Amino acid sequence: MPTHLPINLQDLLRQRTIEGERIEYKAGWNPDATLRTICAFANDFANLGGGYVVIGQDCDANGQPIFPPVGLAENRIDKIQQELLAACQLIQPPYFPLLSVEVVEGRKLIVLQVPGGMNRPYKAPASASAKHKSWHYYIRRYSSTVEAKGEDEQELLSLAANVPWDDRLAQRAVVADLSHTLMLDYLREVGSALADDAPAMSPEAMGRQMNVVGGPSESPWPKNVGLLFFNEAPDRFFPYTQIDVVWFPEGAGGDRFEEKVFKGPLARMTREALGYIQRNYLNETVVKHPDRAEATRVWNFPYAAIEEALVNAVYHRSYEEREPIEVRISREELAILSFPGPDRSIRLADFAAGRAVSRRYRNRRIGEFLKELELTEGRSTGVPKILKAMAANGSPPPLFETDDDRTAYLIRLPVHPLARVPDDVTEVAPQVTGEVTGEVTGEVARLLRAMTGELARQDMQNALGLRHEDHFRAAYLRPALASGLLEMTLPDKPRSSKQRYRLSARGRQWLQDHPDANSR
Repeated sequence: MPTHLPINLQDLLRQRTIEGERIEYKAGWNPDATLRTICAFANDFANLGGGYVVIGQDCDANGQPIFPPVGLAENRIDKIQQELLAACQLIQPPYFPLLSVEVVEGRKLIVLQVPGGMNRPYKAPASASAKHKSWHYYIRRYSSTVEAKGEDEQELLSLAANVPWDDRLAQRAVVADLSHTLMLDYLREVGSALADDAPAMSPEAMGRQMNVVGGPSESPWPKNVGLLFFNEAPDRFFPYTQIDVVWFPEGAGGDRFEEKVFKGPLARMTREALGYIQRNYLNETVVKHPDRAEATRVWNFPYAAIEEALVNAVYHRSYEEREPIEVRISREELAILSFPGPDRSIRLADFAAGRAVSRRYRNRRIGEFLKELELTEGRSTGVPKILKAMAANGSPPPLFETDDDRTAYLIRLPVHPLARVPDDVTEVAPQVTGEVTGEVTGEVARLLRAMTGELARQDMQNALGLRHEDHFRAAYLRPALASGLLEMTLPDKPRSSKQRYRLSARGRQWLQDHPDANSR
């Protein structure tokens, strides 16, 4: 039976445009090629979480989808589903993807979601219609499905019954431990079509659609990843699922420190920890120059680097180890410690050069959910982003440390030399931009500079290059409205979909009084 997929198909086609390791487009129905690709995604050789096959979507020579898609004839869709069911029974052991019939620009497509299988390795016949079939193991290599041979085949066989921890069944819990509200909030945030039907579904039915519930119908179990994202207290099941933020006003060797612990569903915990760090420990220093009008602005630690480093720790830590993620902040550096260390296949020298690429990911499903929530892009992009953010801020390069046994992983972000806090200051002034912005925070100043006419909330976020609505509202929009520097076009309807925002008279005056703030 076709169902709604827990994904946004438009995003799948338009944002993840190019064919790659996790998506393949097929203009028409080809049982043999489709079966081999399903087998490859089910084997999930790199622990990326499987992939998607879109049937009825053609693409150009570069793998980019062509719009409108070629689509599938209405009278062919039922027959294709019947043939697909018969073909999937030929996979050894049998494997059946989640199927959805979707409409894109008036054309019908069949979309197959193929999560990494619980019983890999899988093999499929080279030809489904051949009288004498020969079965082979298939894996993904970039945008192609290839037969696993030689060392690849041996490595795939070594993964037999080796399901990543986050994709395993949590037999200490029950399906009722999954929050229907949290799952529905997630579906709405990522724009899934499943969100329309989800309110009437049971937690088990919704969980199976989202692949966070497994096991037979008479004995269903939640998966570990489901408890991490969709339970209010995942630390009850996985102790020390938390982020500890520790501030050392006298340095790591001092007698005083302040600690705040963040717990809860994984995405919320991560966002709250990031927001707390940004509000309390990031400050912008403005240096005026006598020989030019433009001032130099630097942050003690660039937020983008912290975000990448912390999300990287949440993604790649082991939740079987009873150790929290720890963020240690002093006047000299911000350090993020997680356990265990990076895969042994990665050399530390490659981290410093931005070339760190893992062959296999520890938590394939955690990464999948973080990517849907736009907290990470995956595919080893975190380290290059950290390096780029530090360089753009003019900060010293980050340091990546681990031990010979790879028991822990430490990322050190040195403070910008111009942003060092004087020794006689006992507290960090949060997000103060000094002489240029007065009592206006750096975030509000950036927002005022970006305002051109009347803008919707999403337009303002896009202008600032910000992805997360909660962070934008808390750090930018609400303070600007509260200070009277911005105003609503529909003040009597604050939640209206037609709401726009513009500079108030006070905001325009502030920009005139602070020309340096308007020069960036």
